[in-house]
Amino acid sequence: MKKEKFVIISNDAMVYDDLEYLKHKFAFKRLMGEGAVVKTLRSIYPTVTYAVHASMITGCYPDKTGVYNNEIDELCVKNSDWRWFRSFNKCKTLLDAAKEKGLVTANVFWPVTGCDKNIDYNIAEYWTQSGNETIFDAFERAGSSKQVIDEIIRPCAHYLVGKERRHPYADDFVFACGAEMIKKFKPDVIVMHPAGIDGLRHSTGVFSDRVNDMLDHTALWTQRIIEAVEEIGEAENTNFIITSDHGQIDVSRWIMPNVELKRRGFIHTDEKGAVTDFDAFIKGVGCSALVYLKDESDKKTYDAVYSALKEMRDIGIYGFSEVFTREEIKQKEHLSGPFSFVLETDGYTSFGSEWTGSIVHQRDFTDYRGGAASHGYLPDKGAQPTFIACGPSFKKGATLERRPIVDLAPTIAKAMGLNLPDADGKPIDEILR
Repeated sequence: MKKEKFVIISNDAMVYDDLEYLKHKFAFKRLMGEGAVVKTLRSIYPTVTYAVHASMITGCYPDKTGVYNNEIDELCVKNSDWRWFRSFNKCKTLLDAAKEKGLVTANVFWPVTGCDKNIDYNIAEYWTQSGNETIFDAFERAGSSKQVIDEIIRPCAHYLVGKERRHPYADDFVFACGAEMIKKFKPDVIVMHPAGIDGLRHSTGVFSDRVNDMLDHTALWTQRIIEAVEEIGEAENTNFIITSDHGQIDVSRWIMPNVELKRRGFIHTDEKGAVTDFDAFIKGVGCSALVYLKDESDKKTYDAVYSALKEMRDIGIYGFSEVFTREEIKQKEHLSGPFSFVLETDGYTSFGSEWTGSIVHQRDFTDYRGGAASHGYLPDKGAQPTFIACGPSFKKGATLERRPIVDLAPTIAKAMGLNLPDADGKPIDEILR
């Protein structure tokens, strides 16, 4: 018997509702007809890409992974670097476990995987950081080997050069690289993260004709991955997992709550608007926000900020309907970190981190927080992510209604004969052979 292989594709922001459209496309008709489906997955909080993918690949919640935001904990700036690198994730991943067993591992754009030493062939999701460097410089910094750069990235670079972070070009690159990796390196497990569906939802709304166009692209690209596996003669031995991280909700306002904190004296600036000191600062996380204190041990300030946030919530014009303390949200959603409070959207507001100008900012469709739709809210809201698994390890026709997203890694680990002893999730035995 030949060793089974695993192709894991997380289509960012694909939701169960999309399957009604996709099930008529050749690739998805085949995968759904011959595989198992978990209709909806309960994501983690906040429902943002990097935090969710860290949980998906480990089976652990954010209070263990330490990945609770896309951005790093840089305060008093409008935008921060993202958690590009594997070092941000504190937990054992599925790829770590695979490497321990001597399996060949590969990645194209799975978040929080930069410089991951347990990925043999790695193209981490990472972008050029200045106008003076090329995508080859950037991918090398993020851990791509010379072999991967020369044999995979360069032949596929035309999809991406001059079109970074733009769709469908970025997904063209992801799927082209994935197909070439499969054909050249024949990995035992490859993880991939295309984000075109997410991008179109941010810019055009949760359900739109433009999103359907991207679903068409996704079905075609998925078929090309299947064909790459067929080309190397591994179709009967390969398990295809098609999943997603979160949904989105349509939003109508982009709010900057730091503007109000500044008005109330919790943020101090100079004449040019630069922050000189602060007692509290809010980092927008899309449809939620994290509130940091300069000195959490200062009980007087803690109480003053908490009181102000609850007053802002009750006034009802600042976009958030709930204020959680760190202790409350850890108990409720396994979320913890160096922040003191978490603000949850009222259902139609997204949050940014700026402290100048109007509290209601003009939309910025280049920022995932500032478009027509967003995410980051509590995981039971909105359209829900989904899961399809087809191959020798999975039962044909098995269908479940809902499972936690942290069950994904333990389920795949069990199918692969791997061990993730610290995972919070459990294997979904009902879909395994």
